[in-house]
Amino acid sequence: MSVTICQSMGFVVSALGIGGIIASTCMDQWSTQDLYNNPVTAVFNYQGLWRTCVRESSGFTECRGYFTILGLPAMFQAVRALMIVGIVLGLLGLFVCIFALKCIRIGSMEDTAKANMTLTSGIMFIVAGLCAITGVSVFANMLVTNFWMSTTNMYQGMQNVQNRYTFGSALFVGWVAGGLALVGGIMMCLACKGLIPEESRYKAVSYNASGRNISYRTGPYKGGPGYEADPRSRKGVGYEDAPRSEDGRRPYPSKYDYV
Repeated sequence: MSVTICQSMGFVVSALGIGGIIASTCMDQWSTQDLYNNPVTAVFNYQGLWRTCVRESSGFTECRGYFTILGLPAMFQAVRALMIVGIVLGLLGLFVCIFALKCIRIGSMEDTAKANMTLTSGIMFIVAGLCAITGVSVFANMLVTNFWMSTTNMYQGMQNVQNRYTFGSALFVGWVAGGLALVGGIMMCLACKGLIPEESRYKAVSYNASGRNISYRTGPYKGGPGYEADPRSRKGVGYEDAPRSEDGRRPYPSKYDYV
């Protein structure tokens, strides 16, 4: 029962994480304009991975997409690639995890196959969460670097050079979603161990004699045909037919008594 609960909870947590990664990737507020020195403004700028937007004080918002890829920074494109890889791996992991759930029986699928599928989906969730966390962290590092560069220019008297941007809500959503996907993947990997059927560590081994079974019986020794010739086939006087001596003992037969 605990394995089923762990697997189900891992699936739910991972699904929430993958949904958050998709939402974070599609959000436009990855970076927002810093209003610390200018709290009252008629224009508010914010940017996302796919477009940049301007919101006026009247409530009108205008967004314009990035029509070029070559003009974007390399790190910006790397963030895009990491988020897309995280989404693809997460969706594949959810698809595999649905068929791996212990509460769902499909045909005659064995527990070993479900365990392998659970482990595969868990690894996918972990990699997807790491991709999302890495992508968001790289973008945050870019914002921090540009923020301090803009602050330095402002202190040097170049106040109108460029606007300063700070963390947007999409970054926090991405961090939380990546963490949920990572935790869900770990729970799936832990549930995999409980799905593997327990096998006996010690297997019974039977030892059989290589030759024929030999039974031992008590009694006088009787030589087989391989050791002594059959007395009935002897020619001449045998041991039983030899004459007795005066003291009652039979003489030992000579080798010349046999043919």
